[in-house]
Amino acid sequence: MKVGVAILAAGSSSRFGADKVLLELGGRPVWDWSVRTFRGIQDVCEIVIVAGENRSQIASKTILRVVSGGQSRQLSSRIGVEALMKNCDVILVHDAARPFIDEDLVTKVIDAAHQHGAAALVTPVPDTIRQRVDGTATLVDRSSLEAMQTPQAATRDNFAKAFAFLDANPDQTFTDDMALVEAAGMNWVPVIGSKLNFKITAKEDAAIANGLLRHEMRTGLGYDVHRFSSQLSRPLYLGGRLYPGEIGLEGHSDADVILHAVVDALLGAAALGDIGQHFPPTDEIWKDCSSLQFVQAAGNLVEMNGWKIVNLDIAVIAEAPKIMPHATEMRHKIATPLGIGVNQVSIKATTNEGLGAIGRKEGIAAFATASIERYQAPSWMLPTTSN
Repeated sequence: MKVGVAILAAGSSSRFGADKVLLELGGRPVWDWSVRTFRGIQDVCEIVIVAGENRSQIASKTILRVVSGGQSRQLSSRIGVEALMKNCDVILVHDAARPFIDEDLVTKVIDAAHQHGAAALVTPVPDTIRQRVDGTATLVDRSSLEAMQTPQAATRDNFAKAFAFLDANPDQTFTDDMALVEAAGMNWVPVIGSKLNFKITAKEDAAIANGLLRHEMRTGLGYDVHRFSSQLSRPLYLGGRLYPGEIGLEGHSDADVILHAVVDALLGAAALGDIGQHFPPTDEIWKDCSSLQFVQAAGNLVEMNGWKIVNLDIAVIAEAPKIMPHATEMRHKIATPLGIGVNQVSIKATTNEGLGAIGRKEGIAAFATASIERYQAPSWMLPTTSN
């Protein structure tokens, strides 16, 4: 079964007063929270984001397909679904402003839609409801009320039938997808949702969302050492900088000992292995390769796992050449591929006071410490196997 997801991010956010799907939530835009949840579900093969005036901002931060929405939710939903109908058996529609949808609920909706043709999340209404008409208030039996949530899902065939009904009845408007499915003469099944799957509508909702986040910080340590090469023509690279006229370090790549320590620190902080696993010295593709490529790849891996780099602290142990006159240039070269500020990279250097192999000028060593952080959904929403 192939599942597609249309994430609706084209709303006007008039009640919020600003574009709420672009709002930063734990260092990531609101729309990205649900995207990451759907990307972790095995059956999901394609995700489309339906955007409005915010399309350029969203497109600049994702590799996913971003399409332009319509003037109403109904039209935006149709645009998103039709973008997925060619390749997907079951299609989900989800509000980008619901950041805390969890994998278990999504899987239940997918299974229910696959089995019954259409399904959606619902929650009981806990509050007493009064309906006021002409100054008279009447209590409404809340036992018969349900609040609709997303994702809402249907098979490709059922969505096709629903859109055919719309084409035959162009004046009809529906506020959610299951209302359209019902109007087209088809049934859908409810799946009990979660209060945590709330929609950010007002600014107090954003404050609640921020308060629910779980903040995590980690630190990783990287160490590397390389001897000077016996090849007098081998170039020396340190911190991404070429040292003209100096003999280089021995290694499969450019042997940049500083950058190798940085890579291991980043990978170690996020528990993603080490430099040898990702860039093995037995692989000819890395022969004489610039270690700045390793730094960029490690940074991408860290980011893909939801982490942000807080800072890097680097210590170099070398009798020669001099490090500190070029430290600012090195900091720039390290910060650039990681997409962080120069003020987040620190470099310092010392000698080994003539002691040991480093003291005898046989090589250079470097330590790096990386601090990373991420915000996650409330811990009770996370799968037990989550990293």
